[in-house]
Amino acid sequence: MKKSFSLIQTIATAGFFSAISYWYGFMFGRESSRKELGHLIDDLRRSNSTSTSPQPPPPPPTHS
Repeated sequence: MKKSFSLIQTIATAGFFSAISYWYGFMFGRESSRKELGHLIDDLRRSNSTSTSPQPPPPPPTHS
């Protein structure tokens, strides 16, 4: 008694494992970048909370 996968079953199995692999890569990549950029995010949050009034943008250069 020989048991074999059909082409559809093979493609479905490959697609399933590919989707799981993509999801894990996305989640771990997101967590890793959050850890790496966490200090920068905290610094930006601190600078935004300490500034009471935003600085006006510099005037555009005039060409004479």
